[in-house]
Amino acid sequence: MPRPHVHVRLNSVVGNGLAAQLRWQADACAALGSPFYATILERLAEDAEAGGVTARVLAGHENDPFDSLLTLRLLGGVHRRVLAGLEPGLAAHYPSTGGDGDAEAAIVPLLAGLAAETDDLQAGLARPPQTNEVGRAAALVGALWHLQSIRALPIRLFEIGASAGLNLLADRFRFETEGHVTGPPESPVVFRDAWQGAIPSAGSQLEIVERRGCDRSPVDPASDDGALTLMSYVWPDQAERLDRLRGALAIAREVPVRVVRESAAEFLAALAPVEETWTVVWHSVMWMYLDGAERETVLAQLERAGAEAGERSPLAHVALEAPGLTPESGTAFEISVRTWPGGAERVFGHAPAHGLPVDWE
Repeated sequence: MPRPHVHVRLNSVVGNGLAAQLRWQADACAALGSPFYATILERLAEDAEAGGVTARVLAGHENDPFDSLLTLRLLGGVHRRVLAGLEPGLAAHYPSTGGDGDAEAAIVPLLAGLAAETDDLQAGLARPPQTNEVGRAAALVGALWHLQSIRALPIRLFEIGASAGLNLLADRFRFETEGHVTGPPESPVVFRDAWQGAIPSAGSQLEIVERRGCDRSPVDPASDDGALTLMSYVWPDQAERLDRLRGALAIAREVPVRVVRESAAEFLAALAPVEETWTVVWHSVMWMYLDGAERETVLAQLERAGAEAGERSPLAHVALEAPGLTPESGTAFEISVRTWPGGAERVFGHAPAHGLPVDWE
């Protein structure tokens, strides 16, 4: 079972509607260490209940499912404008732009911005959040070292819903936990004390010989626009997340990763094991965006490829996903690993949505 500091149940929200969605996300932000967004979302919920500009911007989305993360789409659109220098009144309070972090003081300019840029912000609601959270690499790297303990082979890494593909560079990140150090010492992305519990045995360096990803709307991390998009979905008062993202963007400019514009089903259609390598399919916090038919197709493709796997050509499916996001669910995500030949599956640990800390079982 996940430990209390990893799993926080969100009990204060019931029902549906805009205010319920906003308050659910406010609770999640508070639980995951963003008091700035927690306060802003609570005030937006009050404004929505009063029929204010928040309700007008989000009109038509009153009954969207909670796992569509509507509120993060809105906040990402606002943050993008702040980072681009288009909202100086908000920038004075957003920590990500050197502001004072006063969320209450940000409400008046925020509501004014919603009123002035309604069309632009509404257009952004159609796009899923492109967080590409680098912290989720902590789950991936631990799982890859677990696979190495089964069979020490180079890794072919394939990510579905890869966004900009930053976590395909996980072997370029460094992890330092007492008694466990792995990754290049010169890496600009350093995780300290990211793992706890039954930490997998880790060597000095993973060997990834192929890395590819897919996304329906891939982001180019080497472009200014792509970097701005990724930064906009990081919560503005979480400096460590922003620093990790900047470090990963620096690596991506030196080590290009191919992310194709395809659905998960299209991307995995030709998946096949290769002799003398682990073939690993990985995804994190994206399963909720697939409809039922595509989920079934992806699972069928993994089964097909798994039937072709052998002792020297193994296949693994690694995922950091939640059993389901509802008003009553918690913030803990499962780290599951399924391996072929055989198809055995196990939950190896839990982590918050942003990946840290990982509690290994």
